[in-house]
Formats: sequence, C-alpha cells, structure tokens
Amino acid sequence: MDDLFEATKLTGAGRLQEAADLIQRGLFGRHDAETSGQMVQVGGGDAGKPGHPKAGSMTEGLQDHLREALDQVARKFGLSSPSGQAGQGVVAPGSAPSGFSGFDPTNLFRDGKVPAPPAGEGTFTEHAFANDAGARDYKLYVPSRTVAEPPLLVMLHGCTQSPDDFAAGTGMNRLAETEGFLVVYPAQSMRAHGQRCWNWYQPGDQERGSGEAEIIAGLTRAVMSQYKVDARRVYIAGLSAGGAAAANIALAYPDLYAAVGVHSGLAAGCAGDISSALTTMRLGPSGSVVVPPAETARVPTIMVHGESDGTVHPRNGDQVLIQAGVEALQPSVSDGTGPGGLAYIRTRYADASDRVVVESWVVRGLGHSWSGGDPAGSYTDPRGPDASRAMVDFFMAHRLDRPRH
Repeated sequence: MDDLFEATKLTGAGRLQEAADLIQRGLFGRHDAETSGQMVQVGGGDAGKPGHPKAGSMTEGLQDHLREALDQVARKFGLSSPSGQAGQGVVAPGSAPSGFSGFDPTNLFRDGKVPAPPAGEGTFTEHAFANDAGARDYKLYVPSRTVAEPPLLVMLHGCTQSPDDFAAGTGMNRLAETEGFLVVYPAQSMRAHGQRCWNWYQPGDQERGSGEAEIIAGLTRAVMSQYKVDARRVYIAGLSAGGAAAANIALAYPDLYAAVGVHSGLAAGCAGDISSALTTMRLGPSGSVVVPPAETARVPTIMVHGESDGTVHPRNGDQVLIQAGVEALQPSVSDGTGPGGLAYIRTRYADASDRVVVESWVVRGLGHSWSGGDPAGSYTDPRGPDASRAMVDFFMAHRLDRPRH
C-alpha cells in the first residue's frame, strides 16, 4: 500500500516514469506478468497472446486491480481519482484539473512507455525477423525521400528500452528524414532477457555465426535486400548494453558494417559472464582489451561517454578507443559546450593519410544518458552535445570500399 500511495502521488504530480518504475518494482519484481494468464493487448499483431515476448501487456484483472487500488488510495488521502471518475479528459464540476485525469494503468506498461515519435512523412513500422540463430521483432523507419541506394543505420536500445522509446530519445528518425537514410531498431525479447538488455556478455551472443550477433546481422541483411540498401554504407550503434552489443557485432562482422557507434557502452568481448559483466561495468575492465587479428582492419568507431556515468564506468569508453586502434593514430583535441551547458572534449584520431577513423566525445557532467537526447525518451540528457548528429556525421564519412587502418 505504501508503494501504491507513493505511485499515486507521483502520477498526480505528472511524474509518470517514476510512478511506473515504482509499480513495476512492486508488482513485477515478484510476479511474471508476461506469462501468467490471458494478456490484454496494448500493441499490434500478436502482442496480446500468452507468452508473446513483446513488452507492454498486463494480465487480465491486474489492470482493474491496479486502477481500483489507486482509486482507494486516492480516496483515502483526499487525492483526485487516478482513474478519472469524470471520464476520459473530463474534469468534474468544481474540481481542479489533475494529473490523474483519464489515467489508464496500461499506459505505464506500454513498450517503452512512449508513443511512436513523429518524424516528417516517413513510415515507422513493425516487423519480425527469424533465422537459425533466433528471432526478434524490429521497427523500421523509412524516410519520405531516399536516394536510389540509401544508407542503413542499425540502432540497439539499452536495458528496459524499446524501439519506440529509443527512437524518441535519440531523435534519429528526424535525422533520417533529413538525410535520407533508413533506421532499423531491433527489439530485445523479454524471453531473452528479463530487463530487455542485449546479452553482450554471453560468449554465445558475441561471436560471428551465433546468438544475438547472428540475429542482428541476419536482420540487417534482410532489410538491406528488401530496400536495396547501399551495402557500402551500413552502420550500427547502441546505448549501454546496446552499445556493447554493437561493439561485439561490429568486431564479428567487419565486412558488413562500415562504422560503429558506442554510447555509454563497453568494448567487445570485455566480459564472459554476468559476474564479469557487472564488475566491468562498475570498475572498468580488469584485463587487456580484445583486438582484431593483425590481418583484420579495424572498424571506424565513434565513442560517446559521460564522465559522471555511474552505471558504466568511463574507463570502458577508453577501452572502446583502444580496441579501435587509437594508439597507432594521431589525435586532435577540441572542446566546447553543449546547448544545455555540459562541456565536452572531442578527440578525432586520424590515420597516416589524415583520415579521421576514430572519434571520441567525453561529456563532463553527463551520467548514463544519451547526450543531447530528447526527454520524450528514457535515459537522455538534452544538456549535452548532440550525439545523434555527431554519429551520423561520422558514419556518412565512412564506406566499406574505403581503406581502413
């Protein structure tokens, strides 16, 4: 009851994300709402079927129970009814508007907790992919205008996020609409990980030809084939667990991805189980970084990390750069301030021909958040430099048919 009362107050104050987190900890920390009973569908397709891995569903009866419980707490403490007794969007006569008006508990459990973001006149559609390694759903943004053979960017979300949430927070669809590239957002299944994290620390998901690495590579190839993507201009990026997974996949498939972006993530192969993963996240890597074989060229890399990241230690960003081969490159350092006041240090690493093949953005005061992101999505901080813009600019300067260092 204490959690429900606190969630009621948070919802009334408009702090829906905090209320959702509190209720999910209280309910789903001990109860698997995804596999018990008939599901109430809140998404498209098969999302309402029992056992479907898509997030955003509540057991039948739990929705009514939650609404009733919040109503009871509200009445007991003299708060406005969370369920909106005056009806959807209607304020009862003589009462002040409330953050509870028209409250629907399912909104707290929608996939990513945010609606699909608008982005020009392009399309943002749901799809499914499967190969011998496994299956994942994904969303694809196709801009209203593209070139004959458009580039493709694969975006891997962080833990607890979804394609809609990640697209909203990064604003990548808006850039895609402007620049004419496609964006695919694979969705992690709750069956594969309870918090929708990519399994970047599992050896079977790190290597070429197996697990999640092969699923994402296969999904990438499928989109490339269907939309006649320029095979020379395919890129992959991610945040946190998604950033670590992107690093793994780029290392495993250097012939598929022309460049990789790692935001608040970790170097490929830096952990081999959950214990080493947690240690590396908190303290930084303890061993030497995995490097490609001498005969294998490095994948151009852009790394963004916050100096105040308390979830993934900033030392992991340093290891991403070492893995990218910065020790053999010439650095050029500049600094600046993001639109919201966060200072940053930008380092561009050039090869012998003066081509920038690695780029680093270290943002002072940034925690575990997408720098320059939109608050419409989770894990974002609009005060920092625009990481999405920086990544797109870096990616578009690289193609598979150009020499690597």
